[in-house]
Amino acid sequence: MTADPVRILIVDDHPMVAEGIQAILESYEGLQVIGTVHDGREAVGRALALCPDVILMDLNMPGLSGLSATEIILEQMPETRILILSMHDSPEYISTALNHGAMGYVLKDVPTEEIKQAIDAVMRGEPYLCTGAKGSLEPKDGNELRESLTGREQSILLQLAQGKSNKEVAIALDISVRTVETHRKNIKRKLGISSTAGLTRYALEHGVLQGTGVAF
Repeated sequence: MTADPVRILIVDDHPMVAEGIQAILESYEGLQVIGTVHDGREAVGRALALCPDVILMDLNMPGLSGLSATEIILEQMPETRILILSMHDSPEYISTALNHGAMGYVLKDVPTEEIKQAIDAVMRGEPYLCTGAKGSLEPKDGNELRESLTGREQSILLQLAQGKSNKEVAIALDISVRTVETHRKNIKRKLGISSTAGLTRYALEHGVLQGTGVAF
């Protein structure tokens, strides 16, 4: 009896990239590309409608970011395996994506076969990091790896980056001001950032504010 093909949704804001990935994947027996979409908001809708086994998700897209789309999809479809396929190899991008629920992270310059390996791994329930992503997460020059943010810290970073005070954040998240202050200190320590302006810049550079309607 032939196994059902792995159903894949590709999300990338560059149509040519999406088409190239589709052509690569369809050359493998057992893989079926059921759709390609070009922004995070469309990805959410198509994922809920098509119920793919695996989603290959780009990070930086107009409107809703890949991180936000990942979080929304997994809230409603927790069994979906999401693989980030990105050109960004910074530790912050990788650890943040994994914290948002992605099962793997693959750089766009990997050999074709490695994308197939990543899909096979997550379908077995195993997390997958390509060699380049693993290397980025290793401590450099004897320094300790920068700690990744928890989900709660990500939420607070988003609020702070929108210019809200500790009190406003506390009200928005229904927590105490003291708790916000503690999280704020931990966020700055983990990211090695000393100012609120630095937090805002980090949030902008890493797509935290994408899809929120916040303008700077």
